[in-house]
Amino acid sequence: MSEVQTGKVVKVAGPVVTAQGMVGARMYDVVRVGEENLVGEIVELHGDKANIQVYEDTTGVGPGEKVINTGAPLSVELGPGLISSIYDGIQRPLDQLREKQGDFILRGSDLPGLRRDTKWQFKPVVNDGDTVSEGDIVGEVQESTLMLHKIMVPPGVNGTVKGIKEGEYTVDEPVGKVQTENGDEHELKLMQQWPVRTPRKISKRLIPNEVLITGQRVVDSFFPISKGGTACVPGPFGTGKTVVQHQLAKWVNADVVVYVGCGERGNEMTDVLREFPELKDPHSGEPLMKRVVLLANTSDMPVAAREASVYTGITIAEYFRDMGYSVAIMADSTSRWAEAMREISTRLEEMPAEEGYPAYLGGRIASFYERAGRVQCLGGPDREGALSIIGAVSPPGGDLSDSVVQATLAVVKVFWSLKSKLAQQRHFPAVDWLTSYSFYKQYLPGSFDDEAMGEKMAKMTQYAMELLEQESELVEIVRLVGAESISAKDRMVLETSKSLREDFLHQNAFHKVDTHTSIEKQYYVLEAILHLHEQGLAAIEKGVETDDIFSLGVRDDIAKASFIPEEEIDKIKALDDKIDEQIGQLSPAGA
Repeated sequence: MSEVQTGKVVKVAGPVVTAQGMVGARMYDVVRVGEENLVGEIVELHGDKANIQVYEDTTGVGPGEKVINTGAPLSVELGPGLISSIYDGIQRPLDQLREKQGDFILRGSDLPGLRRDTKWQFKPVVNDGDTVSEGDIVGEVQESTLMLHKIMVPPGVNGTVKGIKEGEYTVDEPVGKVQTENGDEHELKLMQQWPVRTPRKISKRLIPNEVLITGQRVVDSFFPISKGGTACVPGPFGTGKTVVQHQLAKWVNADVVVYVGCGERGNEMTDVLREFPELKDPHSGEPLMKRVVLLANTSDMPVAAREASVYTGITIAEYFRDMGYSVAIMADSTSRWAEAMREISTRLEEMPAEEGYPAYLGGRIASFYERAGRVQCLGGPDREGALSIIGAVSPPGGDLSDSVVQATLAVVKVFWSLKSKLAQQRHFPAVDWLTSYSFYKQYLPGSFDDEAMGEKMAKMTQYAMELLEQESELVEIVRLVGAESISAKDRMVLETSKSLREDFLHQNAFHKVDTHTSIEKQYYVLEAILHLHEQGLAAIEKGVETDDIFSLGVRDDIAKASFIPEEEIDKIKALDDKIDEQIGQLSPAGA
């Protein structure tokens, strides 16, 4: 740490400290405050006065205490050791802190984000004399059984490789050098640093035209998110936002998952810490933690660090994206992040906007979600990476007109609206199919190896949505005039819609089979439901009573289809023939 400038504390207002004598300081420089060296960040400058956002409890800090400017912005360490790690909002390793300090983090703790005592087996993929530029992959480290960590040339470094060799290294030991054209030499290490508030460089942006499969039927079939897409999950208390985030983190087909617990309750993060190490990755059978990075900044941690935690998470996610991986980041919840911004803004005595949030709330939310995308990565060899962002929003009372919700909806492409009424009916995920939407639905057919199958799936989901919309209209009529007064075809619509809701859209997150459904299985379950509907309508045309159709035994088979294991999918495929057989045995009324 180099002392660029030393000042003195003149005022303390909660997490915001005012220091004088900070000539030469810059915005977002990291500083150390007081005798305990509390970590802070400059968020406002007025001449030689700086307002500092401190990421720790400032109790006991008073006027006259020293402030040391490090001269560098808040940055994270990027390298082998990130996977399976658990950090707080400013990348302090919580597992290591617990080993050294116990269950509570002591103020001023300064452990590095990556262990310095772990040696990694480095294998170069370039040779001495090769010309490299920023972003080029120069070597590999097998970080876990699921993660081949690619070592890249740091930003701004271009030249010729010298002295690179295979071996075991710690993250801060040089594995080689790059000599620039003017003769300067830059050491190549397994680790690099990056300021969290600055997006990492890319070569170019690409169209996010591949669906990110989550194993959640209402998401994949009706409101999909693409690799490189953005989604938000707003909903009131008790509607299952956190469970939805947990399910997506567990089952999404991304190479890396970054889970940010931003201001959530400690018991919810405890669930993550307990479950994830025990879960098996559905795609490889390995422990799920071997492709996960966790950031925990719970509601009892300092509010200022909560504001930084989202940036820390997205920077780590961008780093893995730059290797050419598909990365998904879950932020739970961005409302708590916005509340942290509001509190800091109030301490800075800034002019408040709507609901007391700072006027720049929309800009901050937009700049966060804009860091998502499918990209052509910087450097060689040519590779594509994708970063998908899924943010939970917790508006007070479930009010979707809340400023955070509206600012989020202005920039995201997928809206999964959680509804209290559905949650009260024990329908989970409580995603309201009438108000949710996705701008990535046109990419759903590409999720199937069989093009015809993909096209049919798109048509089936559209038809199913039409039936659900018809149901919402018919329910009001039935309430007014009774079920007997509607036509047989309309009764068939109501029964099919009920099957869609209960047998397809409803999904049990705690059932070992139903918790995850492949896109192929989703296709056959939905096909069976709609095939029964079509055959039922045809039978009604021939004079068959609706009650006879509703009492068919195959309806029970459809209801159980979601609980049939993937390896027994042929049982679901056979349902169409079973439907035809049982419908064919029905006789017209009066026959």
